[in-house]
Amino acid sequence: MKKIALVFAFIFSIAIVNAQSTKPVFEKADNKVKATYFHSNGEVAQVGHFLNGKLHGEWTMFNEEGKKIATGNYTEGKKTGKWFFWNKTELNEVDYKNSKIANVTKWNNEGTLVVN
Repeated sequence: MKKIALVFAFIFSIAIVNAQSTKPVFEKADNKVKATYFHSNGEVAQVGHFLNGKLHGEWTMFNEEGKKIATGNYTEGKKTGKWFFWNKTELNEVDYKNSKIANVTKWNNEGTLVVN
């Protein structure tokens, strides 16, 4: 009976650890706060920084399989510069100015597809 109770306790403790790993993790990094968010399966969903409560610096996003799907920069909460968005067949390069889309370039294995 003790062995069965120990097995259930062990399984329960693993379930609790896995459930807790989907909560965001915040770490102090110099004058910023590094944030890591997770998908429900425990894979990292996003990694980036906050400065004075606003998104700041590079942010990287991942799908539930752990593959990178987007990366770009924030400046005081606004998207800035080049952002890259990956999907199965192409890469979208998006230029932001004042958190608004200024230009979009779509790429595939053969080169540029569309420039807007």
